Parts: sequence; structure tokens; C-alpha cells
Amino acid sequence: MAITVNLYYTGKNGDARKFAEEMEASGTADAIRAEAGNLKYEYFFPMNDPETVLLIDSWEDQAAIDAHHASPMMGALAELREKYDLHMRVERFVSAEIPETESQFIRK
Repeated sequence: MAITVNLYYTGKNGDARKFAEEMEASGTADAIRAEAGNLKYEYFFPMNDPETVLLIDSWEDQAAIDAHHASPMMGALAELREKYDLHMRVERFVSAEIPETESQFIRK
């Protein structure tokens, strides 16, 4: 079972994108990717909303998320969110096996 959290960061004047770029350039994103239990930490840019950045953040389990939230990395994240005055919307998903009836539609 994996837990995936979609975080939508929204700002003004390109600040959400600047936030994601600073997360990557500073090495903070790579440090999070190296944390135990992290499966994915990737930023995406919606084509129809230039002021929003989507972060897809996946973890092995709740214990890995809890450890991440207790790490010093969260302070760095909070500082950058404040710096760019970002607002967030969150969606959370728990993985499931793809049913046999749907697997025929998946091209690998």
C-alpha cells in the first residue's frame, strides 16, 4: 500500500513556479526524495493555470509520512511557502491493485 498526496500550491505572479524551482535548485526536493519511504516527489505545471503547481508526493506508508513531517525538512518547506505566500489544496489517495477488468486498458 502506498499513500499519495497531491498538493496544489497556488500563488501570484509566478510565485508557485518559483517555489518549485527553488525547491529543486536548493536540493531540498532531492533531500526529500532520499528520505526513507519516499516513492515519488515530483512537481507538475497545469496547462490551464499558470499560478498553480502540482506536487505528487508518494510514500510507502503513514509511518514514512509521519517521519517526514517530524523532520527538519518541514521547517525549510514552511519557510519557502511563506516566502512565496502560497496557498494549498490537498488530495490524498491510498493505492489499490488495478482490477483485471481495467488492466486491458493500460498500455505498458
